[in-house]
Formats: sequence, C-alpha cells, structure tokens
Amino acid sequence: MRRALGVLAALVLLGGVTYALIPDSGPGPTKLVTVTGLIGSEKRAFFENQQVKDELAKQGLEVRADSTGSWTMSDKAKQQTDLDFAFPASAAPVKEIQHIWGLQDSPLVPFYSPLVIVTHAPVARVLQENNLATLDDSDHGVWTFKMDAYLAALKSGRKWQDLVGAAAHPELSGTIFVTTTDPQSSSSGAMYIALLSYILNNRQVVSDQAGIDATKDVLHTATALQGGQKSSSDEPFKDFGAGVGNPLVFAYESQVAQLALSGTSTGDMVVMYPDTTIYSDHTVVARSANGQKLASLLQDDEELRRLEARFGFRPQADPSAFAKAVQGKKPDFAPDLTAAKVKQPQVPAQDYLLKLVAAAKGNAQ
Repeated sequence: MRRALGVLAALVLLGGVTYALIPDSGPGPTKLVTVTGLIGSEKRAFFENQQVKDELAKQGLEVRADSTGSWTMSDKAKQQTDLDFAFPASAAPVKEIQHIWGLQDSPLVPFYSPLVIVTHAPVARVLQENNLATLDDSDHGVWTFKMDAYLAALKSGRKWQDLVGAAAHPELSGTIFVTTTDPQSSSSGAMYIALLSYILNNRQVVSDQAGIDATKDVLHTATALQGGQKSSSDEPFKDFGAGVGNPLVFAYESQVAQLALSGTSTGDMVVMYPDTTIYSDHTVVARSANGQKLASLLQDDEELRRLEARFGFRPQADPSAFAKAVQGKKPDFAPDLTAAKVKQPQVPAQDYLLKLVAAAKGNAQ
C-alpha cells in the first residue's frame, strides 16, 4: 500500500513538472519598458489609475511621471536628462520644451478640455438675473458665462452687493472676479490671461506692443484682485469644493467631469462655459521612441480613449466619447461645444503671452 501511494505521489509530482515544462499556448508576458516624464497635475489621477496602468502594460509601457505646473516644465526639462516625454496642459509651453530638447516634429494632442467657470447654483442664478450668465432651454441645461459683461464689471469695479438678488447670499461680497492659478507657473492661469487679452483687444490675438498696452490695465486688475495665487490647478479647485474662497473659479472642465464620473458628490456645483474660452490642448512632447509610443497609444488606443473620457477629457480622435461618458451626470456638461456656440480664440505666441503675463502681474515693461 505504501509503495502504491509513493508511486502515485511521484506520478502527481511528475505530472506537475511536466505541466510546468509545457509552453503556454497564449502569448507570454509582455516585457515592460519604463517611460519617464512630466505631466500637469490635472492628469495625475489618470496616470495613477490601475486600469490605465494595465492598458499601458498590455502595450509594454510603464509610465513614471512627476506632476508639475505646465509653465515650470521647461525648467525641469533642462535639469532632467533622463526624460522620455513632457505632457503639459496646453500647447503654450511646448515650443520652449521642443527648443530645449532640439525637437522639430509636430507633437500629438491626444485629448483636450475647455476651461470653464465653476460656481454654485445660487450664484449662477444671481449672475443670470443680472445678465452675466444665461441658461439654455435644452435638455442638457448648459450655462454660459458672458465674457463681455464680466469684463465690463471688472473695468467698473462692480461689486456683488450691486447685483439684484445678491443680498440673500451674505457670502457674496466685494468686487466680482474669477479666481485662477498663478499665470507665471500654471497653464490655466496663463490661458485666462490669453483669453481676457483676446476679448479686450477687439477679439484679436495680441501680437504687438500696442495690444499689450491696450489690455494691461484690466489684466492687472483681474490678477491683483485675487491676492495670492496657487501654482497648481488642483489647489483652487479643491478649495472651491471645500467651500473656501471665491465663488467663481476658472478650472478645467475635466476636473469637474472627473468628480461626476467617479461618483463623488458635486453638490450644487455648476459648470459655466464662457461664451469665448480657451481649449486646453494636452500636448505630448516626445523626446524618445518610447515617449512617441506613449503619445500614439494615448491618441489611438480605443481603451485608453475610453478611459480618457472617463477622467473627463475629450479625446481628439473620438469627440463623442466624452458626451457618452457624462450623459445623465450632474452637473450638466455641454455634449458638443460647437452646438453650445462656444468660441475658441488662438493663444498668442509665447513671447507675447509672457509679456501679457508680466503685465498682469504688474511687471509690464
């Protein structure tokens, strides 16, 4: 009996060894290549998501990225010699990064996000009552923020107390202004300056000193009213969510959409689309072949596009993905920006944008 059991155990063991020696009929594990880069803070949650990591791993990539303000990326691009890519939140810093790395290829823009005004529903209704905002009558309930009326309020120093209906909301006090990030370090803050300068310059992109001179006073007012400014788009948005600070915040649509799509309560938050706004073109500057592979996957991989939309971005190659993702979610989003009649100006050339930012910070030459 003992001998029979011993033979049986040997056969079982041998069977296990034999199985281990038989090659798997499926594909073997993909060897991962680490891709190192810089990203804007608004994309940190996307790259930290396990599904995103798994999809990239299927394609042989593991991404390790440090998040930083888009306008500080060029400095880090100079200092770090082992980077495969940089992924700012707009096209504005791209040329400088390309110059530092000696690149001339046209970079890819896998996805984008319009910049919006975030507020609370009671504030939106006060703005609507005073012709600073409108609400369309579609099923989507899209809010529009009227930029000309806002700039008129900035120029005249209009206060919340001057608005009809504001007295019912004690938190609405002081001069009306929009909170942004610091334009010297953050892309969203710089894009706000670009947007205001375009409208102030008779809806023309500022391209000369005359344009800077014509816009600098209001740009400085719009910035000085804010006091200290944060360096990352995460910070003022989190303050707003915590009920701290100004009732109007300039933010990426993707930040709000990400909350809504994650199931996090957005309370009475309202997304208002400026009738003229800047689109944040998330642009990959690829320094290596692996960086280029990452850029191509973010643009062309169907599963990654689905995940991009789930994190609130609008994939360039599939504009409908965002609308499908946010359907039925709150707050209401514009499924189609063209149908919502949102206009998009061009961003000034970098040298003029830097001059406009300097003027906004009170450093005009």
